[in-house]
Amino acid sequence: MRCSAAAALVATALLLTACSDDGGTTATPAPSPSRSIRTLTPLPVPEEPPPTGKLRADMRQSSRDAAAGRMEVWIDNDTAAEITPTKIVYTDPRFRRTLPGTRLRPIPSQSERGYPLYLPKQPACSHPKGRGTVTVTYGDTTKTIRVEDSTDVAGRYTGARCLEIAIGEVAALSWDDDVPSDGGEGDPGTLTLVVDTTGRPGPTLTIDTVSGTPVLSPDGSDVWRPDATIRGTDAPSRIDLPLKPTRCDAHAFAESGGATAFKIGLHLGGEPGQITLRMSVPGAKNAIDFARTSCGMLKTIED
Repeated sequence: MRCSAAAALVATALLLTACSDDGGTTATPAPSPSRSIRTLTPLPVPEEPPPTGKLRADMRQSSRDAAAGRMEVWIDNDTAAEITPTKIVYTDPRFRRTLPGTRLRPIPSQSERGYPLYLPKQPACSHPKGRGTVTVTYGDTTKTIRVEDSTDVAGRYTGARCLEIAIGEVAALSWDDDVPSDGGEGDPGTLTLVVDTTGRPGPTLTIDTVSGTPVLSPDGSDVWRPDATIRGTDAPSRIDLPLKPTRCDAHAFAESGGATAFKIGLHLGGEPGQITLRMSVPGAKNAIDFARTSCGMLKTIED
């Protein structure tokens, strides 16, 4: 018996009745209610505060800046229009002369840009304290702004450089460009501190410690302890420091800005101090090549 279409429908039916080819009926379940889709309401984007119409400045220094003998003054343009500096001059009582900003380029509205300042070899050591300002000229406008220096970039450089000058009255310190090693994987090397005394009487210099870097470290200890006492009237000398790679991964070698800059803890005339002594360009290359060889990295590249 064939079922009729009328009998197949029931108001509020939970089952649908369909006719089969052989005259029978097949029951199928009613479709389940569709699951509601949750709608996410986007959060409103916070509006930028309106420009204050002011310029701000702060001092920064990366490891690459330090290696290049510079610091950077960053200018924050919180005005409503782009400005194009035609002249930037940094003034500080700790420096004998003003420092011109380099790489002059536009600063968009509510943006900031950094301008390198190359540091002088002869700071004003008689003025160990101070506060810098920067004068920015753009268009027909010239503004002088106090420079924030939360990490005391200028002060730290002045203190270290003046200490280096005082040490130079006793001896010139430098690193030998050669970094000898047996040349095998895992072999240590030798870092040599060259002490070229002045031949003049003066304060006593004591080399207490030498710290490693992200690439080069003492072999067998956490820090080198030469404990060397030096007088200007002593004969020139050399201090050998056993050397090994700090780590053997590419990330460590990417820290090239400070890879061959060693911090030396010392006493000069009984007063403690610290300087950073960098290797020359040829010496730095030799030191990095030693570390790569000792790590087996050069062999891997050649293979």
